[in-house]
Amino acid sequence: MIEEERTLARGRGDRMKAVRAKSFGTPDVLVLEEVPVPRPGAGQLLIRVESAGVNFSDVKRRRNDPYPFPTTLPYTPGGEVAGTVEELGEGVEGPTVGTPVFALAGDDGSSGYAQFAVAYASGVIPIPPGLSADVASGLVIAGSTAVLILKEAARLQSGETVLVQGAAGGVGSYAVQVAKLLGAGTVIGAAGTSEKREAVLALGADHAVDYTQEDWPEQVRELTGGRGVDVVLEMAGGAAFEHSLSCLAPFGRAVVYGSTSGEPLRMGPETIDTFFYDPSSNQSIVAFNLGLWFGSRPAAAVGALQTLIGSVSSGRVKVPIGQVLPLSRAAEAHRMLEERRTTGKVVLKPWPTRG
Repeated sequence: MIEEERTLARGRGDRMKAVRAKSFGTPDVLVLEEVPVPRPGAGQLLIRVESAGVNFSDVKRRRNDPYPFPTTLPYTPGGEVAGTVEELGEGVEGPTVGTPVFALAGDDGSSGYAQFAVAYASGVIPIPPGLSADVASGLVIAGSTAVLILKEAARLQSGETVLVQGAAGGVGSYAVQVAKLLGAGTVIGAAGTSEKREAVLALGADHAVDYTQEDWPEQVRELTGGRGVDVVLEMAGGAAFEHSLSCLAPFGRAVVYGSTSGEPLRMGPETIDTFFYDPSSNQSIVAFNLGLWFGSRPAAAVGALQTLIGSVSSGRVKVPIGQVLPLSRAAEAHRMLEERRTTGKVVLKPWPTRG
């Protein structure tokens, strides 16, 4: 039966459309090309990609920012994919051909911006009934990041206050909701436009602040009665990092999981003195990288993903799908992320839309 499935899958043709980058740089390095369809090796399977999730980690890799895995040019970006099993590699018994699944593509979390992608069978998960491929394509990276940051890295406790930077984005939109599920007393979302702040409040945030205003840290302190927040999810970098630290309460934790500004983290002398030498602070900065969790602490990472899948399937966590673009507009998707023009999850569609 498995051999028959392999034979049927080979009837798809040998070429496909994929986004390729032959150099690092601006979004314009992303070009749609026709390339050979990859073949699954031992322990792998081939997925016909219906939806490819776009994440800021894809932007960092394209820019050649510091990244935990080396990137060899040319390459196809994109880690998160959802679609159907197309072909099984040697030694793989399932999921069977035709099964709707989602997964991380490639050996190093790349190669998802394509019509077909290879993934290791051990990391391929059937899509639960009732979930679309668009929704499933955002669960592994954005969703798991939010759960792991709050539950493991920040060790959020019931009743604590959370500040979510970029609260209308891919990770942020999950974090607002997950924080509430984990028992946060107050969730404050930071977003740059009135439309985004309305979206953050609709997700369940108690308050939304405008991080483009100079006094937004003071607004956060006012919302917490002058105490500050217990947990900050920081992903902007640059000056925003220092501003986020100024929002922390005693024993507060700032978890850094990105730098969308492309600027290094800043910490002036006064902030350093307060952070390290003020005996009343006892604050901490925690660095977070999702890939290392799946590689070094797989039990916790898989547990976070399972928790998220259950919450999404039950409707307790909603997955806002923002922009849905054809694969040919991958460069535009990256520009939108860099310019902070996105709300919710950005998804690329590799195949022509029917109708």
